[in-house]
Amino acid sequence: MTQPQQFQDIAENLSFLDDWEDRYRYLIELGQALPKLDEAERTPGNKVHGCVSQVWLVAEPEIVDGVPGLKFRGESDAMIVQGLVAVLLALYSDRPASEIAETDAIALFDELGLREHLTTQRSNGLVAMVGRIHNEARAALG
Repeated sequence: MTQPQQFQDIAENLSFLDDWEDRYRYLIELGQALPKLDEAERTPGNKVHGCVSQVWLVAEPEIVDGVPGLKFRGESDAMIVQGLVAVLLALYSDRPASEIAETDAIALFDELGLREHLTTQRSNGLVAMVGRIHNEARAALG
């Protein structure tokens, strides 16, 4: 399954960065570029449980290529986690729900070497975010 161009661009940029400090800086830049959620969207229902940092994900149903899909928006109060949110949004947003449910972000993050230097808490938070996105996709499929 082909990944969205925005995610492919991020993966390519990461491939040029060997140093972990540079990769962290790049993740932080990606996170800083995300639009902030409205205060009203930072609700318990949008909060991702299982993250040490505060993370909110908003899923909006949409039709993608004639089938049910989802657009995601998100935010975190931690800079690196905000960058991880940005990568997940690039991977999952504006795609058919069936593709979202089938896409294994954890395996892709491992291929990119993005999890090897994350703390256990951040890695667990990443898994929680992916689980939440997959649940939203399954719900959209009915």
